Amino acid sequence: MQGLLVTSLPNIQYLTGFTGSNACLLLFPDRALFFTDHRYKIQAAKEVKNAEPIVVPGSLAEAVSTKLLHSRRTRIGFEPDSVSVAAFRNLDRAVRRTKFVPMSGIIEQIRMCKDEAEISKIRRAAEITDRVFNKILAILKPGVRELEIAAEIVYWHRRFGADSDAFDPIVAGGDRGALPHARASANRLRRGDMVTIDMGCRVEGYHSDLTRTVAVGKPSAEMRKIYGVVLDAQRRAIDKAQAGVAARALDSEARKMIRAKGYGRYFNHSLGHGLGLEVHEMPRVSSKSMDILQLTSVITIEPGIYIPKVGGVRIEDDVVIRQKGCEVLNKSPRELIVV
Repeated sequence: MQGLLVTSLPNIQYLTGFTGSNACLLLFPDRALFFTDHRYKIQAAKEVKNAEPIVVPGSLAEAVSTKLLHSRRTRIGFEPDSVSVAAFRNLDRAVRRTKFVPMSGIIEQIRMCKDEAEISKIRRAAEITDRVFNKILAILKPGVRELEIAAEIVYWHRRFGADSDAFDPIVAGGDRGALPHARASANRLRRGDMVTIDMGCRVEGYHSDLTRTVAVGKPSAEMRKIYGVVLDAQRRAIDKAQAGVAARALDSEARKMIRAKGYGRYFNHSLGHGLGLEVHEMPRVSSKSMDILQLTSVITIEPGIYIPKVGGVRIEDDVVIRQKGCEVLNKSPRELIVV
């Protein structure tokens, strides 16, 4: 391979430091060319490291095509997951003597292992989200709308120093807790509801991701039991997480515990995912994953039980994979909180 065309913005940020919304990066063995438009001329001059910034007046694809024509390179890798079919066809037509070879996951594999500077940013994001969760506990009560809670999460993330939310907060009370990715609604919390709150923020490009399920008033015996099962499964997975463990084996540890209690069919998503410049990145932590947990990877561990017409429980923390064990970044209590 004589070069690599990088079009994934998180990958470009990782390689160059650029945080804008329009760029591509052409990597050769002896040089790196960074392309963006005039809106980012000043920003690129300040942020871009390890590459030669090129500000173009028109299409980035045309500028890349011109460089490739002049370079006489015949085999260039590209990121198929971040290039549209139309963009690829245009590039392929413009540089006919160059063969473009799909290469998925090259930069993502490197990103999977964080350095301590990256981990410190994720740790800071987790600290902010923990502070927000503590604020949210004070407003959880019967009659409060899910949308109001979500709005408070957005506000306090920014107030405590986050650049933005990692994603739209999930707030799901009562039987809506059976929806793993429920959007906050206009529904009001009721006494006895379990409310699942999934939230995270971004700090200098790096993300946090925290889920807690809280009881608003005394929960039912069934929901209290379900909470205990999920908590035990999460503890087991955290205890087993360390460098060299197969991601699917970690998923299996939590899933076996939930299955043994009779709730296996209600744990209907993966145990977790990688966390960093993207909220969901490598490694995958699922029953189908072929990934091995690497030293200094950051993952979420988030088992859950979701029973239609009843409700759900999810408990999620961000952890750093260490040589022996893992470091849990979140400090929010994991035991059942009743407000």
